[in-house]
Amino acid sequence: MSPTEGATFPLVAVAIDKDKGSQNALKWALDNIVDRGQTITLIHVNTKHPAPGHQEDPTFAGSHSKDLFVPFRCFCTRKNVQCKDIILEDTEIAKAIIEFVSHAAIEKLVVGAPSKSGFGRFRTTDVSTSISKGAPDFCTVYIISKGKVSSMRNAVRAAPAVSPFRAQIQNQTSIRSEHVDPHHPHGVRGEAALENWNVQSEREPIRSPFTRGTRVLTGKSYTESIGDSDISFVSGGRPSINRIFNQRSSNMSDGLDSSFEMQSPHKSVGGGFSCGTAFSSMSQDSTPSSLTMEDVEAEMKRLRLELKQTMDMYSTACKEALTAKQKAKELHHWKMEEERRLEEAHMAEEAALALAEKEKARCKAAIEAAEASKRIAKLEAHKRINAEMKALKEAEEKKRALDALAHTDVRYRKYTIEEIEVATEYFSEKRKIGEGGYGPVYKCYLEHTPVAIKVLRPDAAQGRSQFQQEVEILSCMRHPNMVLLLGACPEYGCLVYEYMANGSLEDRLFQQGNTPPIPWQHRFRIAAEIGTGLLFLHQTKPEPLVHRDLKPANILLDRNYVSKISDVGLARLVPPSVAENVTQYRMTSTAGTFCYIDPEYQQSGMLGVKSDIYSLGIVLLQLITARPPMGLTHHVEHAIEKGTFTEVLDPSVIDWPVEEALSLANIALNCAELRRKDRPDLATIVLPELERLRNLAEENMQHCASFGSSHTSPIHSQVSFPDVLSPLPGQSGYESSITRSSASSMYGR
Repeated sequence: MSPTEGATFPLVAVAIDKDKGSQNALKWALDNIVDRGQTITLIHVNTKHPAPGHQEDPTFAGSHSKDLFVPFRCFCTRKNVQCKDIILEDTEIAKAIIEFVSHAAIEKLVVGAPSKSGFGRFRTTDVSTSISKGAPDFCTVYIISKGKVSSMRNAVRAAPAVSPFRAQIQNQTSIRSEHVDPHHPHGVRGEAALENWNVQSEREPIRSPFTRGTRVLTGKSYTESIGDSDISFVSGGRPSINRIFNQRSSNMSDGLDSSFEMQSPHKSVGGGFSCGTAFSSMSQDSTPSSLTMEDVEAEMKRLRLELKQTMDMYSTACKEALTAKQKAKELHHWKMEEERRLEEAHMAEEAALALAEKEKARCKAAIEAAEASKRIAKLEAHKRINAEMKALKEAEEKKRALDALAHTDVRYRKYTIEEIEVATEYFSEKRKIGEGGYGPVYKCYLEHTPVAIKVLRPDAAQGRSQFQQEVEILSCMRHPNMVLLLGACPEYGCLVYEYMANGSLEDRLFQQGNTPPIPWQHRFRIAAEIGTGLLFLHQTKPEPLVHRDLKPANILLDRNYVSKISDVGLARLVPPSVAENVTQYRMTSTAGTFCYIDPEYQQSGMLGVKSDIYSLGIVLLQLITARPPMGLTHHVEHAIEKGTFTEVLDPSVIDWPVEEALSLANIALNCAELRRKDRPDLATIVLPELERLRNLAEENMQHCASFGSSHTSPIHSQVSFPDVLSPLPGQSGYESSITRSSASSMYGR
């Protein structure tokens, strides 16, 4: 780089040490702020021991510093960037670098950040921060960490126009080694004067002396030529200069000795005889000399003949070798051709075998397909016969059931109005536990049994028809998950049900009356019980029964938290084809609660067993979220998609099994599909999954109970809820757990 070119570049310096941060700093500087052909300054500080009696070997320090610069110079050479080595000595690293930057007018300084691993020279003193704070304001300081700028302090003014260090870089054309002045106050090494700063000069790109051409050792000794070589010879594993010099001197000595012997064909006869003496002796005796010359000529002649014979033999051997080599080449070529032919024949044989196997497999597949078609045809014929027989059998069963219903009276316990009045204390307000659209509900005792009596209001719309249908349906069925009808007073429209101590599922989910939350084990069991009771209605013979108003308010809980479906006053009998096929039974008007009604049934009036499946899906979602039904499916789907499903779970239960709860949510969302054909079948898909979750909950409760009362959590307490909610003397226990405003949903609307 010419001086004029160098004037256009800013002075860039990199503080280096033997840590990884210095390598990252140099690499970042070469990639971002240094151009090709520019000169970069490498600064290294040797710290002097502050103790006055401490003395460091300057030879060892200089060798160590030179070794430190080797990898950095190599990297600069690969980047086509010249480098200038500066070695400073001081007790404080930051102070030495700041003073040099100020004096040399360095415009950009790059420093590696201290390592966080506990190693590195700058770790304890945080030199990079000290340099960034103390550097002159005309210098931009970059602190590099892991190949990136961790912090930067920009210059606020231009560097001084006159810089002796810049002039020295521009005027320097050769690379030289510099020495350390131990008496200098900062221990700067070098010969060139930067006022009182001595700077170590640049070094040539690294090259090995073995790659250079042979040089005649004139004017300089070999030791001097080794001094010009690269510093790479200092590293371990390479021969030292002394060993190279000794080998070179030994080889030179051997060569001189051999040359001297070749140039002296005459051998000394005696120890004190020289060449001249021997020659004089031979000249005086001419006869023996002439005889000796004849012998020499004869010997030479014989040697020439032997040489000629040897050359002829050598020529013949060469010809024979060439011939043999040619033959070997031809044999190798012939061998390769034969191998190629054999390979082609082998490949053709394999292709033929593969084709034969393929044809064989095709024939076998065709035979199997024909046999399968025959079997399918037989199965179809058999299925058709079975279907015809099944249809005939079902028609006969239906006919017999209808005939039996036509000739059978409804059987239930009939109570007189006097018994009802005495039990309810003449429909006293203190016995009244709620009121709904159907009429008031009273809690009392009949025949020493706690019962709930639902009284039909005279002005209730369609009340008489619902009363009659509920009596007909409930009196003919018995199921552990259906509310038991104990009797009725048909003259005054009174229905007597078994008393459900824990009220409705809706009240318990929303903790009406400050009741404790339902544990997740009970919720999983309740979900399976609701599905079982609903399947019982759908499998009613001779025609399925659709509830039409399934919701948490119509699901009652007894003292053991066993759930039972109530309020079948809106239920409808539909033909079997509706329950088993896609076709629905059309109703003239829809009935039920808005958020739980099947959307297709609400729009078209087409009723089917899948209408109850939609209501079941909404109820299951409320079981795990304890939230209102409006927009509940959208909220749960959104939470599952965003991965925040745990946020929609009922927060009153702190130990939800998230994976099982997510499984229940997915089956509930499938049940709540808008299109009826997309909803799963209750018997084959929904109920098996609910049964699996119930078994899991029961196993968990048994596992908790096995640890005893000292190991159980408040959620799994050994004290049962029914014991807490048992009625007190003279007062209904039902009123202590259920508010009057919501109890009307227990036994009807």
